[in-house]
Amino acid sequence: MDSVIDIGWLQVGLFSLIILIPLYISSHYHLLLGKDMIIALIRMALQLSLVGVYLEYLFNLNNFFVNTIWLILIVFIGASAILSRAMLPRTRLILPLFLALIQGLIPVLLILSIFVVQPVPLYNAQYMIPIAGMLMGNSLSGNIIVLQNLFTAFEERKDEYEAAISLGASPRYAARPFITSAMQKASAPVLASMTTIGLVTLPGMMTGQILGGTAPIIAIKYQFIIMVAIFVVLNLSMAFSIEYLFKVIVNKEGRVLIRFNNKSKK
Repeated sequence: MDSVIDIGWLQVGLFSLIILIPLYISSHYHLLLGKDMIIALIRMALQLSLVGVYLEYLFNLNNFFVNTIWLILIVFIGASAILSRAMLPRTRLILPLFLALIQGLIPVLLILSIFVVQPVPLYNAQYMIPIAGMLMGNSLSGNIIVLQNLFTAFEERKDEYEAAISLGASPRYAARPFITSAMQKASAPVLASMTTIGLVTLPGMMTGQILGGTAPIIAIKYQFIIMVAIFVVLNLSMAFSIEYLFKVIVNKEGRVLIRFNNKSKK
């Protein structure tokens, strides 16, 4: 296989001008997303540049404690991002969500490291950090969807929930239809991706490996394993999120203590 073709910074900068297309679409359809698009592009450029420099240092250092701290930081930022995008208060929900994400991520990451990839050492940053980042990153949207739909159901189907409570149902039983629907909706995008992968789409990881010179069959094996791992981590993290957050948002009498608020910034 050929070695990877480098891309010049001038080419990167010129290609970035293509952002003018979605900016025009936003303006034409009055989406009011122009400012958000520009901020997102600038933040992405800065973050990727800083992370690129830091990861190179991290790979060379390859220290267990530094890698662990980085892993914890990834999960914490992920939990904060989920609550922010789901428009839920961070103060009361950040810790249970953080624990849910950790418990969803760590078992699968350990299985991948010990039995599949088998890096040397086991905590090798070159493998642990990118794999953890992919698993965590692909779990964000699912957890955002499940929380948004759960809290929206508590708001829009309040009468249904309170009627079940008044008839003697436990809070968990009364909320079961909301939980089921929310988790189904959150799982749908990943399931759709899994059923069309290879026919409709070539995922970013697989494409990146092939462009980097990896043999396609090796890239396919990695992609298959990662997709299975993503789906498992998503389901584990959603299940733990529901279990932990439900205890915080609903008391023993069934009263919902935290409301969905699109102005919530805490």
